[in-house]
Amino acid sequence: MTPAPRRLHKIIARRLANELELAAGAELTVATDVDLRLRDVPLLNRRPDVVVYDSTLPDDAVLRPQHCLLVVEVMSPGSVTADQTDKPAEYAAAGIEHFWRFESNSLDERRLTAFRYRLDPTTRTYAPAGADTGKLSVSDPVELRIDFESLL
Repeated sequence: MTPAPRRLHKIIARRLANELELAAGAELTVATDVDLRLRDVPLLNRRPDVVVYDSTLPDDAVLRPQHCLLVVEVMSPGSVTADQTDKPAEYAAAGIEHFWRFESNSLDERRLTAFRYRLDPTTRTYAPAGADTGKLSVSDPVELRIDFESLL
């Protein structure tokens, strides 16, 4: 069994979700730690740290890639390969337009970098959209300005 992420991992995800929720508006819902069905056969579910999706989706409906605008992973020491390689490939193949990964500096875990990716619809792979250290200012997929200190 894989150990649970560190407390700081969960704190960063929750605080980021709070910021995204403020920025998202009524048409989008922001959730943490929910199942995302990437494929039915063979069954593949993932549980992103944060997901931004269409708010018209009924609560009892299965969350699928076509409902999602953004998925976010906060990388932990035990999830490096999954967060850097496996999950981005799966999310891109499923057609999720935006993927962000937050990483801590190996020498200073309180120094965050956000790696942002956008789907290339032709290749169904992610292309780099930016890397931000210290703060983030974006207008897509939502208008968001955040100082990473507020996430720690």
